[in-house]
Amino acid sequence: MKGKWIQWIFSICFLIQLSGCIGEEKYADDPEGNFRQLWKIIDEQYCFFEYKNIDWKAIGDKTAKKIKPQMDEQQLFAVLSEMLNYLQDGHVNLSSSFDQSGYDVTTNSVRNFDENILVDNRYLGRSYRTLSGIKYKILNDNIGYIYYESFQNTLDETDLNNILSYFSACDGLIIDIRQNGGGNATNSARIASRFVEKKTLTGYIQHKTGSGHNDFSTPYPIYLIPAGGVRWTKPVAVLTNRHSYSAANDFVNHMKGLPNVTIIGDTTGGGGGMPFTSELPNGWTIRFSASPHFDDKMNHIEWGIEPDHKVNMDSKDANKNIDTIIEAARKRLQLER
Repeated sequence: MKGKWIQWIFSICFLIQLSGCIGEEKYADDPEGNFRQLWKIIDEQYCFFEYKNIDWKAIGDKTAKKIKPQMDEQQLFAVLSEMLNYLQDGHVNLSSSFDQSGYDVTTNSVRNFDENILVDNRYLGRSYRTLSGIKYKILNDNIGYIYYESFQNTLDETDLNNILSYFSACDGLIIDIRQNGGGNATNSARIASRFVEKKTLTGYIQHKTGSGHNDFSTPYPIYLIPAGGVRWTKPVAVLTNRHSYSAANDFVNHMKGLPNVTIIGDTTGGGGGMPFTSELPNGWTIRFSASPHFDDKMNHIEWGIEPDHKVNMDSKDANKNIDTIIEAARKRLQLER
């Protein structure tokens, strides 16, 4: 964990430096001033312009024509939200006292999950254990099953020791993070550290160092440090879909490539930018991606991580209360016994 904390300390320090070295020119608290302030904040501090091939100036010019002095708050909020949606980033949110904008990264994607099937007795049923937001059970083929629907729930080392000890006699372990929209990235590293036996490079992070779109620090490596408690060395399958986002995406990035881990399901939803928050003259807050996160080969993970084995839910299986992706994971783990 020490290595992970060091990375977060670096991140905080760079973001403090970022806000100080760039500086935010203050505009008037009117529609024009709030628009100009927002456009400038994103222009100088957002981190994915080049990667996404976004012409922010053209978007700003287009939006400026829609800004009118007589606009009310709701009208201004709608126009600014529309401008931000061009960033195609689920970590970008404009928040006011009456609404919060957001871009749905899962639009038109296959869900590949049916929570109703999990209540079938072959999966969770109603006899599962639950701890710190984790639902877990030993399946009838001696495979451990975990469903973790949010990394927001507090999870400590004792919780993980108890859960992994419960599965100690199992032949394999399934960690299902489909529909997990993220939360606390510390939890993703804390869990992943239970699956390594040595210090392991899993990715890199950069930080903005100036106002230019390509003003970034050198990449800083991110390592997983083996946990001091119970660790798991048997086969693992991590189940993903397009709704596995942010901290869930981070967890997959940690796990993918580990020798005993297979990612099964669909490409994750992404969310590879560390969020930062600033404020407009009228008090609205803007959250945005400020620091890009990469995998261990310096590939962006902003738009998702592909699985090792692509599996979609089958409608015929679903009609029988069978989860195609869980069953694919069980078969693979049984082969690896």
